[in-house]
Amino acid sequence: MTHDATLSRLTGVDLRPLEQRLRGTLLRPGMPAYDSARQLMNRAVTRRPAAIAQVADTRDVVEVVRFARDRGLPLGVRSGGHSPAGHGMADDALVADLSGMKRVTIDPGARLARVEPGVTSGELAAVAQPHGLAISTGDTSSVGFGGLVTGGGIGFMVRKHGLTIDHLVAAQVVTASGKLVTASEREHPDLFWAIRGGGGNFGIVTEFTLRLAEVGQILGGDLVLPASREVIRGYLDYVMDAPDELTTIANLMHAPPFPHIPEARVGELVLSILVTWVGNESEGQRALAPLRALAEPVADAVGLMPYSAMFNFTAHQAIPIPHCIRHAFAHQVSEVAVDVALDAVEHASSPFSMVQFRGLGGAMARVGAEATAFAHRDKRYLVSALALWMDETADATPHRAWIDSLWQAIRAEGAGAYVNFLEDEGQERIGEAYPLPTLARLAEVKRAYDPHNRFRFNQNIAPAVQA
Repeated sequence: MTHDATLSRLTGVDLRPLEQRLRGTLLRPGMPAYDSARQLMNRAVTRRPAAIAQVADTRDVVEVVRFARDRGLPLGVRSGGHSPAGHGMADDALVADLSGMKRVTIDPGARLARVEPGVTSGELAAVAQPHGLAISTGDTSSVGFGGLVTGGGIGFMVRKHGLTIDHLVAAQVVTASGKLVTASEREHPDLFWAIRGGGGNFGIVTEFTLRLAEVGQILGGDLVLPASREVIRGYLDYVMDAPDELTTIANLMHAPPFPHIPEARVGELVLSILVTWVGNESEGQRALAPLRALAEPVADAVGLMPYSAMFNFTAHQAIPIPHCIRHAFAHQVSEVAVDVALDAVEHASSPFSMVQFRGLGGAMARVGAEATAFAHRDKRYLVSALALWMDETADATPHRAWIDSLWQAIRAEGAGAYVNFLEDEGQERIGEAYPLPTLARLAEVKRAYDPHNRFRFNQNIAPAVQA
């Protein structure tokens, strides 16, 4: 099968000079690997880039950025491909695919990890675990570091160890001009501030230096309770007062056919609470007692395990399927919202759809709101509605109607958005991800490092206008 040597019929740019300089692979439509390379985790989104540069290292990233800069080409960036909006690929653009950049170097004595952007949450956890080290990262093993860290990083240990960005010491960044710089508290501190929550607006991070935490065995797993207003209310009230060592993610859903769920209970409406306790086991058991007392558990698969084993409970989330998400940070979750969520999930358009409640606070809240571009430090909850369906060829209309109806009923309770959970929802929603002073500061950093908005296939922040 033949393929074009030019970027697209629209540009007529010859890609061969770039191809000859890359250590990695340049894919174009018609090549055997092109279609699989352009696939994203959200199968509801389909994009056809003009070319995909599967970069091998930082030098390749510099080459791609400079090639796009010199020719005025649209440039996309992919890491793990988990963006709900599908921003990892862009139609008719040259895409820098970082998913093959997977080097991890750990210094156990200094508790430092140097991590390339294609490394996934599960991969870092597996490498760090033998040293008794970890950090809170994405709660699905396949989440790539490139998008995770630049958006913030809310994970299994967020109340004990904060956001992923709270462990960032330095980053290697290729700017829009094709220059490689180090961003840290001492070097380019404005850029260092911006990439901790501002998304991919300011450059391509090719290496993160992260300080790991000492994490040995955890008390973790899945506590499954029958769903009711009382159970959900009890959960929401308790997680805010629980010790910082306890982080939970609760999914209101129909019980799936997992091995730890009795077959007779599959399909019931349940609150599946993913539990991560970092600390003394007996203290952890005492901290879990109020949750276990909310109702007779449907299943209790909580026990001692290495932190990396938590990803076994979310392995199904690493399977690419079509989905939609609407979410909001919240200070409170009202009885009305709980009732709406219960009714919505019970009558969902798909048996896989759910509403998720995350209790926040703890270490995440003890960092100042101005310290990083992620500024929603004071929020108590993150509430998400997820429409999930399996058939990529099925009509998405009923699923989108379900989530839109649910979202309209609860969105007024929201108090901000998490940039990593946004779909293409418009500038207003991007504004909800950042308080006005934060957004204004981000726009100034954008003007300094990407004045022509070359990195725009993201939750985009336009450069500030020169006064």
